[in-house]
Amino acid sequence: MAVPRVLVIGGGIAGMEASLQVASAGYEVFLVERRPWIGGRMAQLDKTFPTLDCSSCIITPRMVSVGSHPLIHLLTLSEVIGVEGSEGDFRVTVRRNPRYVDESKCTGCGQCAEACRLKGRIPSEFDMGLGGRSAIYLAFPQAVPMKYAVDPERCLMLTRGRCGKDGPRCQEACPQGAIDFEQEAEEVQIEVGAIVVATGFDPFPPEGKPEYGYGRSKGVITALELERLLSASGPTAGEVLIDGRTPKRFLFIQCVGSRDHQAGNRYCSRVCCMYVAKQAHLVKERIPDARVTVCYMDVRAFGKGYEAFYERVQRDGVIYRRGLPSEVFERDGQLVVRGEDTLLGRPYEEEVDVVVLAVGLVPSQGAEELAGTLGLEVDEYGFFQEADPNDPVLSPRPGIFLAGCCQGPKDIPDSVAQAFGAAARALAVIGGAGGG
Repeated sequence: MAVPRVLVIGGGIAGMEASLQVASAGYEVFLVERRPWIGGRMAQLDKTFPTLDCSSCIITPRMVSVGSHPLIHLLTLSEVIGVEGSEGDFRVTVRRNPRYVDESKCTGCGQCAEACRLKGRIPSEFDMGLGGRSAIYLAFPQAVPMKYAVDPERCLMLTRGRCGKDGPRCQEACPQGAIDFEQEAEEVQIEVGAIVVATGFDPFPPEGKPEYGYGRSKGVITALELERLLSASGPTAGEVLIDGRTPKRFLFIQCVGSRDHQAGNRYCSRVCCMYVAKQAHLVKERIPDARVTVCYMDVRAFGKGYEAFYERVQRDGVIYRRGLPSEVFERDGQLVVRGEDTLLGRPYEEEVDVVVLAVGLVPSQGAEELAGTLGLEVDEYGFFQEADPNDPVLSPRPGIFLAGCCQGPKDIPDSVAQAFGAAARALAVIGGAGGG
C-alpha cells in the first residue's frame, strides 16, 4: 500500500496549488521551499494579464491557506538532498537550514529589523535591488510564514563573529528572545507516496546581452524591476522613478534571452509579449503623456483574451515597432537605442529615458542538481524533462510529477492547470492509502 503523503518541492503558485489540492482531498503534504517564505515570483508582480487583477489579492489568500492548513507541513529554508525508494514508497532526506529565529517565538513585530545596524543598506532581492533591507528581515509584508529570517551571508554576527562593541542590537530589541545565532542545519527523513516538482523559474540574467547596456546605464532596467516600481508595495510605492525622476520616453525590448541562438535559448518564454503589453498599459496609465515603444520580433498573444488585450494596448497609444534593437548606448548622457525597423526596412536611432528589457524565463537555480537527486533528467536548456511531450505532468520516474515552469516556460493559468494535473496524478498513486 502506498504511503498516504505527498512531497511538493517549490512554494510558488504551482507548488501551493498542488499542495492545496492534495490537502483538500484529506492527505498530508510536505511542502519544501528553499527560501525563507513561500509565494515565488508571482508575489513580486503588481498585476496579472490580461485582466489586470491585483496579483497580491490572488496569491496572498493562497499563501495564508497553505500556511494555516492542518495537513500541510511547511518546510522553508529547506532542500531535498536525497531520494530513495519507488512510486508509493519514497524515502526523502531534507536538509533544513537555520533561520536563526525561533519560529515558535517570533511574532513578526519587526523590531529586530528596525534595530539592525545594516538597516536599509542591503539590497532587497524581492525588490530586485531597488530597495534596501536589514540583515534580519521579512521579504514583503504579506510573507508566509510571518517570521523574520537572518541572512547568514550579510549578518555581522554570522560573518564576523561579532556585531559592534555592544553585541547584536536585533537580539536586544526582540521582546520575545526569538533570535538564536546557535541554530544549525539539520536533516529530516520523510516518507511519501508521490512527489510533485514545482521549482519554478528565474529571469534570464540581462548581463548575457551586453549590447543592451544593462549594468552600465541607470536607465536600462529589466521588466521585473519595472514591475516592482509599478507595485504599490514596491520601493517607490507605485511611482515610476528612474534616478529620482519621472521618465517620459520608454522603450521595451522583447525576447531578451529567448528565441536567441546567441544566448543559447532558442525557445519562446511564452509570457514576455503579454507582460510587456501589461506593463506598457500600466505605464500609460500612470504617466499619460509618456511615449511608449515596444520593439518586437513577433507578438505571440495565444491565450484567452490575450489578442484583445494586445489590441487594447495599441489603442492606448503604445507604439509597436518590428525588429529588435542592435545596441543601447549613452551619448552625451542620453540613452540611445539603435536598430532597424524591419517592416519599413530602415535603420533608426532613438533617444529614450528608459529601456526595459523583457527578459525570458530560464530554469531556477539548482534545478539540474535537484534533477540528479530525484533521478530525473533535464532538457537541453535545463528544464525538467517530461516523459512524453503529450503528457507534460509525467516525469520519466514513476511517482514523480512536474508542475509549472520547472518543466518549461508558461503563464500563471497554465502553471496552475498543470499543478492541478500533478496533484491529481499524485492522488491517484496514494489514493488507496486512506485519507479524506
